[in-house]
Amino acid sequence: MLGRSAWGIFWMARYMERTENIARLLDAGFRMALTRGISVASDEWRSVLVTLGLDEEYKALGGEYSGPAITNYILRDKHNPGSVLAMIEAARTNARMVRTAITREVWEATNESWMLLKDMLARPVKESELGNVLDVIRRQATSVRGAMEGTMLRNDIFNFARIGTHLERADNTARILDVKYHVLLPSVAWVGSRLDNAQWEMVLRSVAGERAFRWLNAGALDPKGIAEFVILDGRFPRSLAYCYAKLNSNMAWLVKGYGFDTGAGHLLRDATEQLNQTSIAEVFEYGLHEFITRFLATNRRIAEAIAADYRFIA
Repeated sequence: MLGRSAWGIFWMARYMERTENIARLLDAGFRMALTRGISVASDEWRSVLVTLGLDEEYKALGGEYSGPAITNYILRDKHNPGSVLAMIEAARTNARMVRTAITREVWEATNESWMLLKDMLARPVKESELGNVLDVIRRQATSVRGAMEGTMLRNDIFNFARIGTHLERADNTARILDVKYHVLLPSVAWVGSRLDNAQWEMVLRSVAGERAFRWLNAGALDPKGIAEFVILDGRFPRSLAYCYAKLNSNMAWLVKGYGFDTGAGHLLRDATEQLNQTSIAEVFEYGLHEFITRFLATNRRIAEAIAADYRFIA
């Protein structure tokens, strides 16, 4: 497969996953802000920007930390290259570039998502409309993923797409786990408080894991249990362990298909082995923030190694 085509399908999948992740994060922030006072709600909204790495850029524009201002900046602002509108357009651009490599269903689902969201986000989103808009974003991302799962051959094209998806998902989960707890919690004095518990609940909401976690744990919200679920539980499709298990599976297919291993494969296997041999007690002893910082750096190196090994060309 040509490096340019591999690059296009890889980033098409990453952009679609990022679009859905942004919508989930906004939805969690919106729900939490509704139950908070004005000052705490502004912290909630700021934490969404911090998680997405957009806080400094937003601050430079002089924006206020209110729900409507931040949601529109994240969803549709032309000054924000990481907006949902920019992401869905980038996904469509990459899909069009690899049009002959994907099925008609995948292209139509991606193109339909772009047309629908472009129209929906042409005007500022009111708070009363936000829930519906976020639902549409999630549904459209799901429709693209469903078309890919249901119609694509399990070849290198499919595997590059899934690698992009799970690298992006792992990065998003790690950032949420780090930022929502370590940035938003005012101080260590709040550990164990109602605000502390609310933030851990927010972590679950942001990764769509609240119901699954409560089902497995009889409704109890335990910080260490939540961290273990999000990091190490291979049954949960947005956990770090699950994402890396899938990455290894897709990378193994490429090794088999192309007949050679790569530096990225070695790096991924080493990172996965280290993750699988780590207990949640060791994570907390090492420091959750430090663990996540190291994971994000490794995740980034793996992505860069894949791009180099398979000669991705923009």
